[in-house]
Amino acid sequence: MSLAELQRVTKRKGAAKGAGQADTPDNKAALAFLGPWILGFLGLTLGPMIASLVLSFTDYNLLQNANFVGFDNFVRMFHDERLHESIRVTFTYVLVGVPGQLAVALFLALVLDRGMRGLAFYRSAFYLPSLLGSSVAIAVLWRLVFGADGLFNAFLGIFGIDTTHSWIADPSTALWTIILLHIWTFGSPMIIFLAGLRQIPRELYEAASTDGAGPLRQFRHITLPLLTPIIFFNLVLAVINSFQTFTQAFVVSGGTGGPSDSTLFYTLYLYQQGFGSFRMGYASAMAWLLVLIVGVLTAINFWVSKYWVHYDD
Repeated sequence: MSLAELQRVTKRKGAAKGAGQADTPDNKAALAFLGPWILGFLGLTLGPMIASLVLSFTDYNLLQNANFVGFDNFVRMFHDERLHESIRVTFTYVLVGVPGQLAVALFLALVLDRGMRGLAFYRSAFYLPSLLGSSVAIAVLWRLVFGADGLFNAFLGIFGIDTTHSWIADPSTALWTIILLHIWTFGSPMIIFLAGLRQIPRELYEAASTDGAGPLRQFRHITLPLLTPIIFFNLVLAVINSFQTFTQAFVVSGGTGGPSDSTLFYTLYLYQQGFGSFRMGYASAMAWLLVLIVGVLTAINFWVSKYWVHYDD
């Protein structure tokens, strides 16, 4: 048999083997388990995304038939002052809240990594705010904490600061209370940081300590470089989740974004346009602008990461 004939026979056997493997019970089971997810993705994610993209080029208002208006909704964004304010508020929230949350999460992860007693309890207690931080109940509690007769003013009274100032009713402080709520939900990135710290070889710290390196130098030259992939992972997730913040701003401001639009988050303004003013076409265009903003920022994070994220290779 010639070499060419041998290659043809081998290819036919490989193709037949591959076709047989496609019908194995394991593959059928995998497809059976993936089926509901695929149907859910097509019906609940991809389908609505395509529908919103189509509606973004219409004047649909939930009450009448949609009429094609081209790029009018997108052009209108350039002249919408409240939209510009919502973008400013949201970017302030992201630029301050995300670094603050990650810094607190990393600090507590370093503390817990020292192997203190009751680690399981502290880990669960610190993780709990991440589960409750986006709930309506916690947002309502936050209104009570920073209200005129709230716990925060009572705490200030301990130090002789007698005030009835409502922090959530003041345009200069309302946004910062929501940022503080975001920082308080540090549990999820903390757990991820803690898992990353456990993967750093202890021999590196022992060698550095033998050479006379103190805790700060060890953190700067060992912990931080080896933890950069985890920091990058938490950063990307935190930025994406922060742009989707809605519940806290809605509850704290009573759905208005007040006072004086100081808590008018982008998602809250989108909700007002879509379900308050019934401008569903304009709200769909806003949603795709948000997708574009998050996509661009994520791409920038990945591009910049090659300059500061260090992998084992």
